[in-house]
Amino acid sequence: MLDDKSPLSASEIGMLWLTYMEKTMILRITEYFLEKADDKEARNLLGICWQEVSFYTELMKNLFEQQGIAVPIGFTKQDVNLDAPKLYDNGFDIMLLRVFKEMSMGLYTISMNMAYHVDVMSIFEGLNVVTLKIYKLATLYLLRKGILTLPPKVTMPKTTEFIKSKEYLEGLNPFSQKRSFNDIELGILHHGIESNNVGLQLMTGFAQCALDKEVKQYCVKGMELAKKQIQTFEEMLIKANVHFSATSGSTVTTSTVSPFSDKLMMHCIAFLNGFAIVGMSFGTFFSLRRDLIMQSTLIAKDVFFYGEEGINIMIKKGWFEEPPQMEDRTQIITNNQ
Repeated sequence: MLDDKSPLSASEIGMLWLTYMEKTMILRITEYFLEKADDKEARNLLGICWQEVSFYTELMKNLFEQQGIAVPIGFTKQDVNLDAPKLYDNGFDIMLLRVFKEMSMGLYTISMNMAYHVDVMSIFEGLNVVTLKIYKLATLYLLRKGILTLPPKVTMPKTTEFIKSKEYLEGLNPFSQKRSFNDIELGILHHGIESNNVGLQLMTGFAQCALDKEVKQYCVKGMELAKKQIQTFEEMLIKANVHFSATSGSTVTTSTVSPFSDKLMMHCIAFLNGFAIVGMSFGTFFSLRRDLIMQSTLIAKDVFFYGEEGINIMIKKGWFEEPPQMEDRTQIITNNQ
C-alpha cells in the first residue's frame, strides 16, 4: 500500500491538475453568482458549494506543494468582476450549478479509477460526496421553484418482455413505421434538451459581454449549435407524439459588462464541450433506435470540431495552461550529443 509520502503517478497528477483547473473556474463563477443572488435559499446553496470546493481546492494545492509539483495557475480573482451588473435572472445560477455538479460527477468517477495514492483517493471520494449532496439540493430547489421541467410521463410497465426482432433497432428509413421510444431513449432526449437550454442561455450571456471579437463570434456559434441540438431532439419527440418543453431557468439580462474574463469563459465552454461529448457517447451506446444513434453521433462530431476550434483560439491567445507531461527523452538525448 502506498503511504502519504509516496510520489504521485502520472495519472494522479494529470487528474488532480484537471480537477484543480475546473474547481478554480467554478469558484470564480460561484463568487459572482453569490454576489448577485437575491434569493436567500439560492445564496445558501451557492455558499455551501463555494465553501466545499474551496476546501478541496486547498487540499489539492497542499498536495501539489508537498510533492514538489508546480501549482497550476487556474483561475484567480483577476478572472471575475464582482462589480459587473447581473447578467442572468434568478434561477439560472442554480441551473448552471446543477450542470457543473453533473459534469463533476463524471470527472470524479474517471479520476477515482486512475487513483492509487491514499491522499488522492480521499480527495476524489470527498469531492464526490459533496457533489452528490449539492446536485440533490439544487435539483430539489429548482423543482420547488417550478424552474426544472420533469421528463415525460409514461404508462407503468406491468409485464417484462424480450425483444423479438431486429426491427427493434430500425429507425433510419423515413418511410417505415418507427417503434415508440423506450424509457432510456426518452431520458436521453430529455437530458439533451435540458442541458442545451442551459448552454444556450450561458452562451447568450457570454456573447453579449465578451471583449474579444473572436471570442464573441465563437460564443454566437455555440448558441447556434445549442439551438440545433434542441431542435433536433424536440422534432424527434414531436414525431413520436411526445410533448416536451424544458425551461432554461431564467432569461439573460441586457447587461454587456462582462463578469468573467474571456479566458475563463472559453475554458468554461471547453469543459462543457467535453461533458457534451461524453453525454452523446452515452446516448449512442445505450440507444437502440438507429435514428437516435445517428443523430447522437452527428451531434458529437459537431461538438468535437466546435471544441477543437475553441482550443485553437485559447492557444493562440495564450490562455491554455499546459497540463503536466512526461519528459521528452528524445529531446534530452539529442541535446546531450
